[in-house]
Amino acid sequence: MKAIKLLALSLASTAILSFTPVSKKIIVIDAGHGGNDLGANKNGILEKDLVLKIAQEIKKANNKDGKYEIVLTRDNDTYATLSERTAQINKLNPEMVISLHVNSTPEADTPKNGHEIFIQNTIESKSLAEKLSKKLGECNIREQNLHILKNSKSPALLVELGYINNTKEREYLNSNDGQREIAQKFADFINEN
Repeated sequence: MKAIKLLALSLASTAILSFTPVSKKIIVIDAGHGGNDLGANKNGILEKDLVLKIAQEIKKANNKDGKYEIVLTRDNDTYATLSERTAQINKLNPEMVISLHVNSTPEADTPKNGHEIFIQNTIESKSLAEKLSKKLGECNIREQNLHILKNSKSPALLVELGYINNTKEREYLNSNDGQREIAQKFADFINEN
């Protein structure tokens, strides 16, 4: 009888433990700018709004059964200093940080297009940037001495999603379909790492 009770207790414990949620590893998505910091803008379309919408879409697109939890540095139109953002990021100790931005040039309209990825001078950041570049469609990868990159203790990428003063890219970045497509590429990249 004792053996049956022990077996039942063992089976019950196993069943309970198998349904205990496992803590997921964290990926931080930093939507650049926010609040009074508009970022680049053209025809009333603001960088701060575009990157926030895309960050929110990345969080939605992330596979719920995936191995990562997406944490946003902001989920509304608020502003935090770069020091506050990096402190938040370092406290979370994520697997990776992706800071989203939109490019611009001094011209009113530019033929320049495409993504750019800025990285830390680490092998891990370079490797992640190369993988992301394949997902987004080959883009320039450059080391840059930017606050989020140099002060994040985790591998970090700063991604320029396109040019706000390129009409075609602006329309794409500002469209629901464009935002969802971009977000899905990021979610696929995140869950493949």
